[in-house]
Amino acid sequence: MARYIFITGGVVSSLGKGLASAALGALLQARGYKVRLRKLDPYLNVDPGTMSPYQHGECFVTDDGAETDLDLGHYERFTGRPANKQDNITTGRIYQNIIAKERRGDYLGGTVQVIPHVTDAIKAFVLDGNEDYDFVLVEIGGTVGDIEGLPFFEAIRQLGNVLPRGDVVYVHLTLMPYIPAAGEMKTKPTQHSVKELRSIGIQPDILMIRCDRQIPESEKRKLSLFCNVRESAVIPAYDVKSIYDVPIAYHQEGLDDEVLSAFGIKGAPAPVLDRWEGISGRVANPEGEVNIAIVGKYTVLKDAYKSLIEALVHGGIANQVKVNLQWIESETFEKEDPSPYLEGVHGILVPGGFGERGAEGKIAAAQFARTRKVPYFGICFGMQMAVLEAARNLAGITEANSTEFGPA
Repeated sequence: MARYIFITGGVVSSLGKGLASAALGALLQARGYKVRLRKLDPYLNVDPGTMSPYQHGECFVTDDGAETDLDLGHYERFTGRPANKQDNITTGRIYQNIIAKERRGDYLGGTVQVIPHVTDAIKAFVLDGNEDYDFVLVEIGGTVGDIEGLPFFEAIRQLGNVLPRGDVVYVHLTLMPYIPAAGEMKTKPTQHSVKELRSIGIQPDILMIRCDRQIPESEKRKLSLFCNVRESAVIPAYDVKSIYDVPIAYHQEGLDDEVLSAFGIKGAPAPVLDRWEGISGRVANPEGEVNIAIVGKYTVLKDAYKSLIEALVHGGIANQVKVNLQWIESETFEKEDPSPYLEGVHGILVPGGFGERGAEGKIAAAQFARTRKVPYFGICFGMQMAVLEAARNLAGITEANSTEFGPA
């Protein structure tokens, strides 16, 4: 029977719950266990597929065609298990299903409420299809205290009582900031976050503390005392050079041992980390470097081009070279000469986009690549702009344009 690990976040967003979940899954897998990772997203969109890249970054498309949260990409890369549409759900999709049932009369005229109908739907999603797994890791998006996340926290609280005793562990990821003026690290944000979590009935078993420097033992004891967790369950989550250093770093801090201990599992096989040590070594010791310019429309938010970043970085890892990415807003080339920006790059990548904004800048990037014989990779919109550049400057069709912007 599967055991469940619920990963929540506190203090601020973007602490790395998805990466922490993926790394923990990888460590359990390295011990010989079969794992599954799932993501619960509290926003009301049905899926992230129609959301602006500025809002949520790029969506991750699974093998079965679902448009899902980016964290599923981490899950898939770290465990090798292909993610699918049943690994990610949003509040929007849950409400859509519940309202469809209500309209059909499935509730027999009863009052439809957050408890029990919404929480029951969340629980059913979490528990479905896990028969073949030893551990199911469930990440709850957002931050404890967010009003939209309350049904999810309530659902996982209920699951702590529904499932057999000892089959649920709660992991809470928080921030321990360093205050330069005081010259010390502060535990209060974590204390408040755990207090918020406990106020809705969830006592974390393990704390993961994001920080940029060593945590003094006295501060670990303080967190243990005020947050009601064992001192050994206060796990530092330090910044590392590469995401592929994370599983090794967490193992060194005892995360996987503490999780198994929380489940009462003794005598588990030691993790086989050769794979992680190998890839970490390749990242840390490249044999060369390449410089790639990315001329895009959404460069303010790098997650908008997450798949491109991962493809380029992993291509570099496979060839043992470091890939340096140079981000350029395409509108820049509508006002300035591309040459100062693109001289010396080994390749130019122009990614997809929508609308007329920045299109001429992408055409200028394509022209620079063609005339200077720099390798050019146009994806979707980027390829379309390369065709326009060739039509205008090689075929003499000076007014060549796209129906996306106006008349052909």
